[in-house]
Amino acid sequence: MTTKAPKIPDTEEAWDTGTLGRDEAFVALIADQDAEKLLINESLELQPISIRLQKSLIDDFKMIAEMNGGIGYQTLMRQVLKRFADCEIKRLLREVASEQEKAKQNHKAAKSA
Repeated sequence: MTTKAPKIPDTEEAWDTGTLGRDEAFVALIADQDAEKLLINESLELQPISIRLQKSLIDDFKMIAEMNGGIGYQTLMRQVLKRFADCEIKRLLREVASEQEKAKQNHKAAKSA
């Protein structure tokens, strides 16, 4: 039978004194994880950002994400933002194309008058 080690309180003092540990193996592990995250971000062309959102909005995204097959809510947010940006770019391009077509028609009408 194994015995559990006593729980060390997670306090600033426990961190400062090293009671929670100062093993270099864990530092390397964190450094390796950071390097791995950096490689993932670079390969997927992701850039971490910081944004403040209402807690209720985040809760809504978490619920929607869970109902959509348990994807992560941040993944869902990324998908929603991508869809919005794609649709908005298409809308803006259609407006520009429409304005250019009107300008061509006005120019032709002015030439023939």
